Amino acid sequence: MDRRTFIKGLGGAVAASAAMAAGCNHTNAVQAEGYTPGEVPTDKMSMRTDAHGQQVSFLGFGMMRLPVEGGGDLRSNPEAKLDQEAINQLVDYAIAHGVNYFDTAPVYLKGMSEEATGIALSRHPRDKWLVATKMSNFRDWSYEASVKMYHKSFEYLQVDHIDYYLLHSFGGVDSEGKSDFEKRFVDNGVLDFLVKEREAGRIRNLGWSFHGQQEEFDKVVAMHDKYHWDFAQIQMNYVDWRYAHEIEPENVNAEYLYNALLERDIPIVIMEPLLGGRLGKLNEHMAAMLKEQDPNRSLASWAFRHLGMYPRILTALSGMNLMEHLQDNIRSCAPLEPLSEADLELLDRVADEFAHFPAIPCTSCQYCMPCPYGLDIPGIFAHYNKCLNEGDIASEGTVEQREFRRARRAFLTSYDASVERLRQADHCIDCGACVTHCPQNIAIPEKMHMIEDYTNKLKDSLV
Repeated sequence: MDRRTFIKGLGGAVAASAAMAAGCNHTNAVQAEGYTPGEVPTDKMSMRTDAHGQQVSFLGFGMMRLPVEGGGDLRSNPEAKLDQEAINQLVDYAIAHGVNYFDTAPVYLKGMSEEATGIALSRHPRDKWLVATKMSNFRDWSYEASVKMYHKSFEYLQVDHIDYYLLHSFGGVDSEGKSDFEKRFVDNGVLDFLVKEREAGRIRNLGWSFHGQQEEFDKVVAMHDKYHWDFAQIQMNYVDWRYAHEIEPENVNAEYLYNALLERDIPIVIMEPLLGGRLGKLNEHMAAMLKEQDPNRSLASWAFRHLGMYPRILTALSGMNLMEHLQDNIRSCAPLEPLSEADLELLDRVADEFAHFPAIPCTSCQYCMPCPYGLDIPGIFAHYNKCLNEGDIASEGTVEQREFRRARRAFLTSYDASVERLRQADHCIDCGACVTHCPQNIAIPEKMHMIEDYTNKLKDSLV
């Protein structure tokens, strides 16, 4: 079923559900773009119902990108600590305005996210929030290490049950054709253990998150008959709906993932609704297309309203380390307003242009970090994409061209300001340690050499 057919089939049902809901630089330097400040509703959050009848806020709080002391982030300031006071304020505000789903993992923020999340949430009554965390046994998937990680999550989160527990980020196979899902969860007995924990009530919903090959996705979806998945987490947004595979051939279009889960009636959690913030910071032309249609909505709001058209989606996770972002996202989801046919057609055009824009599809998830040789991989990609968005990538031509000189100066000056020289692309040695960890399947060394070659070209033109 394609999106257009699906949306037409929904018709007035979507509008009715929205009405019912109404009744019932770097990350820290970025402002929420293009929204009109105003009231942030406290009682209009759109809610969805999970497999056990629990009400879930459509806007979920992703605890992978959180404030750090002194500003910046852990990538640019590796020794920094999380700013617990700022995290508490964001969580307090979210709960007060109807957000009740909080997603973390043992590996987020150098292992500090779960504890910070537990501190912030434990200050509120337990029935006011739902917490999700994960079995992130990427490096040591022995039964003993995995069970230890599981119990540590309870300790850090200060809970006696976990509302949503995920088998974290599967989808690949090793050189012998063995899937990482089988190695990390099945062969070692970990999945059987977690099923028993669900039976005991210590896990309320058991599911998984996917990044990888379609064949592996299909295998795990088929396991629903045996394990009765309570939910699944996929990457979905108005670009990845049809263009994920076109942007990176190893990726699977969200249209396929959503419809496969819909067929099995498995509730869906969405990650990367804004592609690591990139859909909230479109280039000037794409932003103008959306602003012309509705000048008072933020760019980010279009992404949430698009997801709101799909009724099997429980919640859409957003990393919000600025109050402006949190407020804007709450406005977008409290309540969700359905898109018109004209809106959908516009998003199709924006998605097509975005997919063919030569940006690097990095979402700054930092799964590739730390680099063994010290490269700031997400920072390098963020700088390149920012310059691309702002027209500061020099086009081919002679060095005498005024535009070339301006773009060259802008790129080189801001590169050194954004990324330490010892952590720039020219220090990549093709070790490949980052490649298998990238959820977007980016050929990272290849992109590093592209940026290195481009940077050298600009420097050579100065001579």
